[in-house]
Amino acid sequence: MTTTDKHSKGFAPRILIVGGGFAGLECAHRLERRLAAREADITLVSDQNHQLYLPLLPHVASGRLTPQSVAVPLRRMLRRTTLVPGRAIGVDTKAKAVVVRDSEGELQVRAYDYLVLAPGSVTRQFDIPGVAEHALGMKTLAEAAYVRDHVIAQLDLAAATDDPAEREARLQFVVVGGGYAGTETAAHLRRLTASAAKRYPHLDPAQIRWHLVDTAAKLMPELGDGLGRKAVRILERRGVEVSLGVSVASAGRDVVRLTDGRVLPCRTLIWTAGVAPSPLISTLDAATDRGRLVTEADMTVPGLDGVFALGDAAAVPDLATGGDQVCAPTAQHAQRQGKAAAMNVLAAIRGFDATEYRHRDLGLVVDLGGLQAVAKPLGVPLSGLPAQAATSGYHLMAMRTLTARCRVGAGWLLHALAGDDFVRIGFQSHRPATLADFEDTDGYLTSGQIHDLTRTVRPPQAAAGSVA
Repeated sequence: MTTTDKHSKGFAPRILIVGGGFAGLECAHRLERRLAAREADITLVSDQNHQLYLPLLPHVASGRLTPQSVAVPLRRMLRRTTLVPGRAIGVDTKAKAVVVRDSEGELQVRAYDYLVLAPGSVTRQFDIPGVAEHALGMKTLAEAAYVRDHVIAQLDLAAATDDPAEREARLQFVVVGGGYAGTETAAHLRRLTASAAKRYPHLDPAQIRWHLVDTAAKLMPELGDGLGRKAVRILERRGVEVSLGVSVASAGRDVVRLTDGRVLPCRTLIWTAGVAPSPLISTLDAATDRGRLVTEADMTVPGLDGVFALGDAAAVPDLATGGDQVCAPTAQHAQRQGKAAAMNVLAAIRGFDATEYRHRDLGLVVDLGGLQAVAKPLGVPLSGLPAQAATSGYHLMAMRTLTARCRVGAGWLLHALAGDDFVRIGFQSHRPATLADFEDTDGYLTSGQIHDLTRTVRPPQAAAGSVA
């Protein structure tokens, strides 16, 4: 029975959304506003009960904001969506079912009539020796909190040791990735360690060294040459050594080897070298573009009935550039695609024509800490205080609730008045801080395992009701 046949026979269609990030939350929120309760059952699967505002993670790592400030609880936004705490680990598009591992490790199968795939992305590692074991990520709230603990712990341990070699390794920090995440992380954490050094009388501030490494020839080329060079100058004045055209050859517990031959004694390798689509995408039998699920311009997946894909895991044609390229994996795109996908699911339920996703770029903002920033809102290049004002205003505007805006604004104000603190909360102090551990990149199913589960486990029944 096709989806259309089910609607005509009076079933309320089941809409299953995978992912509670920018794209998934926006889609569910818009569907709740546009659909009457009897028109559809909406379910959202997410391993976290909040939407994370990723652009402000460097503020969490540096202590400018608390973790709660940048996390919007899903239940503040969603009133009648069923929230399933867990991670989707397999999709059977023939059976129209998704296999979910819940927060306690139990498997369940969720049936759907319409599937919205917005599982997001994970940190890209490039199979470099030692990265998986020793690098710290900056993709999740837990990772940002861990990085903060770890950096402060290195200062504490360096101040307590009499071994010059150990002190050198603990006071040397390497950030890989010259995009927005890496640049802001290096800028904010460098400010944190410079401020902290005043509290450590036995540490020489000159021994604290930060490196920002990227294989690209330019830092953040999307900003243009002028702003990119200005960002490099700001970082270098702060004491960050920027190395372009360079990557990591290998990493160990206390050493990082670079491709230009340098060997850096180092206990802190922060990895922000791009993202890869969620491993969930590889469980579908569908075309991909560099790992992202290929979609039409209306975000439907060719050949898969009732399946939409959006956000970081989808290769949605960018009609603003002619459609030859796909939309970049940014929060700005994900949020807008979530709204557009909701309207297309609504159109499918009510028998209307879908609309293609088209956007107007709002520009780029990069917060370098303090009064320093570079930004290009609506194509206008800014730096210094005007750029910082534009950057802060953009982030406040993009936060999804008034409560979140108030928390962020109050956090910035308190930090400006009271300065930094250097408290370690002991987060996961006795567990390995691997990328796989924090980002759940393992445990996805093969096609055979998915088929066995969807064949033997009875999916939830479709809710009865009539479609308007």
